[in-house]
Order: sequence, then C-alpha cells, then structure tokens
Amino acid sequence: MSNRTLIRGGLVITAAEETHADVLIEDGRIAALAATGSGAAESWTAERTIDAGGKYVIPGGVDAHTHMELPFGGTFASDTFETGTRAAAWGGTTTIVDFAVQSVGQGLREGLDAWYAKADGNCAIDYGFHMILADVNESSLKEMDLLVEEGVTSFKLFMAYPGVFYSDDGQILRAMQRGTANGGLIMMHAENGIAIDVLVEQALARGETDPRYHGEVRKVLLEAEATHRAIQLARVAGAPLYVVHVSAEEAVAEIAQARGKGLNVFGETCPQYLFLSTDNLAEPDFEGAKYVCSTPLRPKEHQAALWRGLRTNDLQVVSTDHCPFCFTGQKELGRGDFSKIPNGLPGVENRMDLLHQAVVDGHISRRRWIEIACATPARMFGLYPKKGTIAPGADADVVIYDPTATQVISAETHHMNVDYSAYEGKRVTGQVETVLSRGETVIDRREFTGRAGHGVYVPRSTCQYLG
Repeated sequence: MSNRTLIRGGLVITAAEETHADVLIEDGRIAALAATGSGAAESWTAERTIDAGGKYVIPGGVDAHTHMELPFGGTFASDTFETGTRAAAWGGTTTIVDFAVQSVGQGLREGLDAWYAKADGNCAIDYGFHMILADVNESSLKEMDLLVEEGVTSFKLFMAYPGVFYSDDGQILRAMQRGTANGGLIMMHAENGIAIDVLVEQALARGETDPRYHGEVRKVLLEAEATHRAIQLARVAGAPLYVVHVSAEEAVAEIAQARGKGLNVFGETCPQYLFLSTDNLAEPDFEGAKYVCSTPLRPKEHQAALWRGLRTNDLQVVSTDHCPFCFTGQKELGRGDFSKIPNGLPGVENRMDLLHQAVVDGHISRRRWIEIACATPARMFGLYPKKGTIAPGADADVVIYDPTATQVISAETHHMNVDYSAYEGKRVTGQVETVLSRGETVIDRREFTGRAGHGVYVPRSTCQYLG
C-alpha cells in the first residue's frame, strides 16, 4: 500500500512560478500538482490531508554551506549533525551540504570517511558533502577524480588561514585545472590571508585586542584582491569558480565584472552580511565576539550592494556558513586577543525566515526567495530537480509556511546547540509551520516529529550551470 499525503489549498511557490495548487505526495516523492478548484484533484485520495489554506507551500531549503562539528581554533563547532540538522528542519531547511575536511598530511579519503561517520545515522534531514582541500599535492589531486565519481563534486580551497587551510596560488591553480578535467566545482574562501596575518600581528602589538579589530584587519580590499586573483586563476585554468560568503561591495563588483565577460563565476552571500554589520562587532564587554566570522561583518553601507547583487543575479545563492561556537567557553578563548576567537556564527535555523523578511521588506520577490534559498543551490551543487523544487518526481521536501505569523528570534526559543542568537530580539514576519522530508513529517504544526537517522546521504552530480 502506498503512503500518500495531500496538501490542499496553498500557494505553491517555486523559483519559476506561483500557483494556487493541490499537491499529491506518494512514497516520498511529489506525485502530481493540480490547480486548486480545477477538479483535477477531486478524485485524489490520501491517508493524510494537510490544509494549507492561506499558507505558502514551498520547497524545503537547501543550505549549501554548513559546518557541523568542525574543528577550529582548538575547539569544535557546537552543533553536531543531530542537533544541527534538527535545527535546520525547524527553520524549513531540508537539505544541507556540509564540508568534510582533509587534514594536512592525510588523504581526502580519510577526511571524507571521518565526516561520513560523524553524519551517518544522526541526521534529521538529507545531507551531502563538499571536500575541503588543505593539502594540495599529486596524491590529493588524483583523489579528486574518485570523489567526483562518488558524488562529492565540489572542493573548497582557502586563500586565508596560513598554516591551517591555506593554499598558495600554485596549489589553487593545480586544483582548478583538475576540476576543469573532472567536472568538480572549486569553491573559494577569498581573503588574502598572508597580508591579513601581518595586520593581525601589528594590531595586537598596538594593544588592539577587542573583537572589533577582527573586522578592521580583515580589510575589504583584501577580500576584493583575493576575489580578483581567484577569478584570474580560474580563467587561466579554464575552470568555473564559486566564491563563498561574499561580504563586501568591492568583491561583488569583481564577480559582476567577471560575469559580464560571460565567465562561469558564481557568488554566495549569507544572512549575517545582509542583516548584521560592524556595529555588532563593536558591541561592548566582549559581546562583539559573538559576531566574529570570516569573511567579517562589514559596515552597513555594504548591505545595499549585496541586496542589489542578489536582485541582478551577480550573487546567486544565500547559504548560512553555519559554524556555531558558544559564547561561554568557546568565543571567550579570544578574550584579550581577537585572533583567538573561533570564527563562525549560528544561522542554519534562521535563513529561510530572514529571507522571507527580505521579501516583506521589498528587497527580493517571493520567487527570488525560493530561487536563492532552494532552487539555485540545488542546481549549483548537482541536486536539482530531486531537491529545490515542487514538481512531479522531486523528493517531497515540502514546507508549509505561514507568511503572516510573527516571531521574535531568540536563543531562548531556537533549537541550535549554541548559547546565543546572532539575531537576538529581531522581529520577523513569517514562520515555518510544517516540514516534510521525503514525504515524512519532521515538523508538524510547530512540533518536532522527526528523528535522527531519517536523513540520508545524497550523492551529487556536477554543477548544473555548466554546459
């Protein structure tokens, strides 16, 4: 006997269209859609009917940039795959793509297997992996081919963090050339880490130790310069490039210029750059440490350029870079030395709501909301149309979203395993009501009904924006 769910009377929103439609789900997939009141759905029967009248019916969010259990700065990101994916579900995200990490001196395989082990049996929603390349050499370059074959089709490199993740231009070029050959997409953390380390050392020598100096040493120009350099290296290699967590107007301009030349250059930004600023980093009594992430928060005037980039499609994706560290005991490692504050913010639970607030505020349209949060990340990382849309054959990752509910974001009510919220006290309009993951209810009218182990690993095809 098949397992059928019928969602009636909602406004179905995808990146392509908005229609008042009934949605039939069967055996974990979308079976059919029919315009509400057309009569086509009258004969449909189901074990369960969800009334979505007055609500949006949207694809589950795809967050293509998370760091669960990431080792960083002598500690670990505070969300496990269990707590982090549960929080993601609460926020209407039904797929994450996390980063497996190669350690220097080890192969890609060991790093990837370690992340498979962390996630296996623990996730409430589906997940995939990118691979962080920390040690580019002949052996790891060969391994890239094998990973692409098994569905790990994107590789992150760092122009920042010398001595940890940093790759020099020669290593980056070699990895890009390999990606050109095997179809893998190179993702870049674009900041000039060598220059930043000089500025960090000089700031600390002057006694500038507060969190706000984290933003001051990681200069806009050093993000723009690295973005420019990454684009030129990609051109030399004939490779596509995806620049992660773009935070500054000048970096957006570099990406826009490259795209204007018809290059396969893509840009991602994150809610923290759209809604927070250096004002947060400057909060007194070390409170600014809560907002230390890299690339850093920028002065407010950069936000307009990021919103414009999202409207003009010079930026295509909004991910979270979710990498939470508790204020007590973790962020506090950097008291007296901002360079020791673990870099990262919690946000996997807040992204869909913050972007809906952007719709309410007039920054983006409803369809663009779904495009940047669901459809484009799914296409960018080889998951579409299984993920990122509501169409026959797609996984039944579906969110019933109440566009009129209001909520106040707070650490007291969030589900991320972290002791503060980056958006504490922010009032937003719109809230997730019910979430289905492959047809199974994970959130049922604001009650968590999911379970660790429901989420499965999803192998990915290569970037679907390349010919």
